[in-house]
Amino acid sequence: MHAITNSGWVEVITGSMFSGKTEELLRRLRRAEIAGQEVAAFTPAIDDRYGEATLGSHAGRSWEATVVDTTADGVKSIPEQLNGEEVVAVDEANFFPQALVEVVQTLAADGRRVVISGTDQTYRGEPFQPVPELMAVAEYADKMQAICTECGEPATRNQRLIEGEPAHYDDPTIMVGAEESYEARCRNCHVVRRD
Repeated sequence: MHAITNSGWVEVITGSMFSGKTEELLRRLRRAEIAGQEVAAFTPAIDDRYGEATLGSHAGRSWEATVVDTTADGVKSIPEQLNGEEVVAVDEANFFPQALVEVVQTLAADGRRVVISGTDQTYRGEPFQPVPELMAVAEYADKMQAICTECGEPATRNQRLIEGEPAHYDDPTIMVGAEESYEARCRNCHVVRRD
């Protein structure tokens, strides 16, 4: 899938919730490990759905990870926590600040393969930084689709539900949840209340 090079590069795996982003990230990390490469994985402190120090998927697979504060200082500490690993993974990149872009660029310039996973849109269907910017500077970007829970078409949007009803446009952008508060929806079935 990816060329063998002597330089580092950036891969971004994105898409809506339930599209298999973390599952794909874990698949790539397992392949790197099989190839004898050292892997370091990082996850945001905000996401404790699958246990503190693990990357987890909704399908139940996991990987040991270092929890990082979702502040600029937290992100900037990532390079200091490495011990020569060739592959660096960051899950749920959408929870990190813009400083992640510079850190990722530095890691790739240092000859590392950097694999990023995160959703590229807010529940409003708007760009969810820093993932769109990471996609722009990446060598490889894969956008995955889920299946719309309403019509079965390919889904690219995150539908936030609050007590079963679509969230209002003015609600906060970050609210960590799983099936009970989010669904994957296609463009046509995605609803954001503005009343």
